[in-house]
Amino acid sequence: MSRPEIRRFNHTSFTVAEMDASVRFFTEVLGFTLRDRSSRDPDLIGAVTGLGHADVEIAYLDGYGHTLELIEYRTPTDHGRARYRPCDAGAAHIALDVADLDRLLAEVEAAGFRRMGEVITVPGGPNKGRRAVYTRSADGIILELIETPD
Repeated sequence: MSRPEIRRFNHTSFTVAEMDASVRFFTEVLGFTLRDRSSRDPDLIGAVTGLGHADVEIAYLDGYGHTLELIEYRTPTDHGRARYRPCDAGAAHIALDVADLDRLLAEVEAAGFRRMGEVITVPGGPNKGRRAVYTRSADGIILELIETPD
């Protein structure tokens, strides 16, 4: 049996509580470019997500060869915030290669992300010898920063 053809990634998505703050972080701190920001048909979004009726605003941000989709749900109103740990099944994170970990970490923390652990030097694997740290936003988005040589 042959595999279905997968052509490429389309995007990675995160649900956020405050679109303005999230777009500002990804554009001003991390350097992504806002491609589109708009509402969608609530019944269409409800159908594709299984939520019934979901009023959303969606932003597409491009950067570093990838597209991030941020979604703010206005309805349903009974939504919560993700509080998973990196070890929990289904947990996800964004990992970015960076030139100056200490400088970017300071900017990320000033924007409201908090360290989840220590800055460490990776002892093995594909990132051996590189410094790395996990951070988390108020929305629960986990961002890993990995310092790489030029």
